[in-house]
Amino acid sequence: MSGRRPLRRSAAGAIVAILAAVVLAADQFVKHLTVENLPLHEVVPVLGEFLQLYFIRNSGAAFSLGSGVTWIFTIALSVVAVIIIWKAFNLRSRWWAVVLGVLLGGVLGNLTDRLFREPGFGNGHVVDMISMPWMMPAIFNVADIFIVTGMISVALLVVLGLRFDGTRERDHQHAVVETDEDAEAVAIAAEESERDVVTTNAADDGAGVAPTDETPSPSSGR
Repeated sequence: MSGRRPLRRSAAGAIVAILAAVVLAADQFVKHLTVENLPLHEVVPVLGEFLQLYFIRNSGAAFSLGSGVTWIFTIALSVVAVIIIWKAFNLRSRWWAVVLGVLLGGVLGNLTDRLFREPGFGNGHVVDMISMPWMMPAIFNVADIFIVTGMISVALLVVLGLRFDGTRERDHQHAVVETDEDAEAVAIAAEESERDVVTTNAADDGAGVAPTDETPSPSSGR
């Protein structure tokens, strides 16, 4: 996964932007078809009970939780979108660019509903239409699919140790260890060199002192 060369930041940012735009467009297109063609609060079987369409307007989160505080979800989605965009400027990993791109697209899909759909700005109700009663009682939309997929993928990339710069965590740790070992080797070499210099200077000082003969010469009897 990390064998390829890291992307330029501009290329990674472009991947995030393109994928986010595609996911956002797909989500809003499906929601437009839902509003224009599906009856509200009526089951439309697609594959029996395996897959159904059920058009609702959700003012809350999953399972309609927090339906009375829609503005909180608007703020939360806005914060998540800002964080993803901020992270996108420092990306050099293809995998992170793809994951954050689809995640950003999903977040923007539901944020668009919160901002621009009825009953008003910041309190808009999200359009949901996909139902799989055999798996879960919740009704969701295209944006929700990409948000859940993106979050699972984020967790997977973290577990695998893939960093935003395209390197793996273990490679980074190995590089840090090698750097520490190199620094230690340099310090040892410098210490040995200093010791050699001191020893050499001491030897030179000893060699430069001429021996003296302090034995007195015998005096003459005369």
